[in-house]
Amino acid sequence: MPLEILTIPCLSDNYAYAVCDTETGEVAVIDVPDATPILRTLAFKGWGLNQILITHHHDDHIAGLETLKAAIDAPVVGAKADMHRLPQLELGVEQGDVFALGNQTVCVYEVYGHTVGHVAYYFPEANALFTGDSLMVMGCGRLFEGDAETMWRSLTTLMELPPETRIYSGHEYTAANAKFALSVDPENKALIERTQRISEMRARGDDTMGSTLALEMATNPFLLAGNAEAFADIRKRKDAF
Repeated sequence: MPLEILTIPCLSDNYAYAVCDTETGEVAVIDVPDATPILRTLAFKGWGLNQILITHHHDDHIAGLETLKAAIDAPVVGAKADMHRLPQLELGVEQGDVFALGNQTVCVYEVYGHTVGHVAYYFPEANALFTGDSLMVMGCGRLFEGDAETMWRSLTTLMELPPETRIYSGHEYTAANAKFALSVDPENKALIERTQRISEMRARGDDTMGSTLALEMATNPFLLAGNAEAFADIRKRKDAF
């Protein structure tokens, strides 16, 4: 496994991620809702920290950044467009930028819609995509700063990635998202089966991250919308659900 991925529960329903390039031992953390569980995880694994990757500026994704930086002064990467809201950035990135974590390539995608200045990080060698609050497992983020057309464009860009790409999003919303999805698409057999699996996973206390893009495209109502107008309608329905 070239990239070891640890899902770290934070706050009430957030996730941070610690990822390690197993060939070089270099480590990145993706989003910092709370420094304490992240530092605990790094210590348990005996890992250092080489990079801190931020998807967007919302407080529940950066609240622990100052404390984490004080403990381990790793460089912070985030959207160049958000440098005014992410003053700790050492590297501002934008669509198409590529950098490295050890031997791992990291590709930057601008995925505006939830916020303006939201990015996702794609690790092609590991087939892993860290999406924050843009594409979410079984859902997508609310449109706080962007509009439906902008978010639909972001999602369609991500849908061009390989179908085996695994999705790691910023919250454990999957069970609630699945319930809504069934209200939109109640005859979808793949969705019915998936909802049952999700229920079983959550009953065991397992997280639901690591879904494949192919599975999302078969069951996620936002990816099944087909166009921006239909997406906007589904998003409005979800906001009122």
